[in-house]
Amino acid sequence: MKLTFLGSGTSQGIPVIGCKCAVCVSNNSKDKRLRSSVLIENNDDIFSIDAGPDFRQQMLRANIDKLDAVLITHGHKDHIAGLDDVRAFNYLHKKPMQIWADKFATKSIHREFDYAFAENKYPGVPSFDMNMISDKNIIIGNTQITPITLLHHKLEIKAFRIADLTYITDANHISEESYKLIEGSKIVIINALRKEKHVSHFNLEEALDVIKRINPNVAYLTHISHLMGLHNDVEAEIPNNVHIAYDGLKIEF
Repeated sequence: MKLTFLGSGTSQGIPVIGCKCAVCVSNNSKDKRLRSSVLIENNDDIFSIDAGPDFRQQMLRANIDKLDAVLITHGHKDHIAGLDDVRAFNYLHKKPMQIWADKFATKSIHREFDYAFAENKYPGVPSFDMNMISDKNIIIGNTQITPITLLHHKLEIKAFRIADLTYITDANHISEESYKLIEGSKIVIINALRKEKHVSHFNLEEALDVIKRINPNVAYLTHISHLMGLHNDVEAEIPNNVHIAYDGLKIEF
């Protein structure tokens, strides 16, 4: 299997309009992050986790012409705003796009894209095949995905485990029950917004504590804001088995 970071940043992130900090004016491409999303490829099974406002740009940049499904971690705008652009894949594949979301995210999608669910649809609107995430495994083609419930402040959100990889974003609390589903992961991708504490996201120290408990072979930090600091500086500060994700990074698992 292969994972590509389509985006590793956040709406509080990089670059920020009008900001003249070292990160926002950096010439290092690894400091230029679109909103967090990843693409999973397992032979012919190709799907993304989240579709934020940069979804169209990310698909074009990665030269993606096939997409089987979109898994949604939660219904906040920076993770679902790009769903309108699945209409291009509707046109290419001549079928609705599979969307997997829990009850909270499903409600947000219905609200944000009410025109896609209208009884009499306007020609050309996106077409969704909505699938409810429960506690059962998700099957996309020959790929099995385990949804894991976490907390984003008070909002229940989903992480996803695929084989030996677990993808976590926008979390700030993991229950003991959820830790059991993550245990044994060899690769962990987890959000780390900044160094200072935040009400609804892991900061760097908290993310490193989670990684230490899970003890994967390797971990990647994502959903990174410009407040974290320069890519190369932070990379030098963290443990050897932990890395700062960047747009376009590909990993095999």
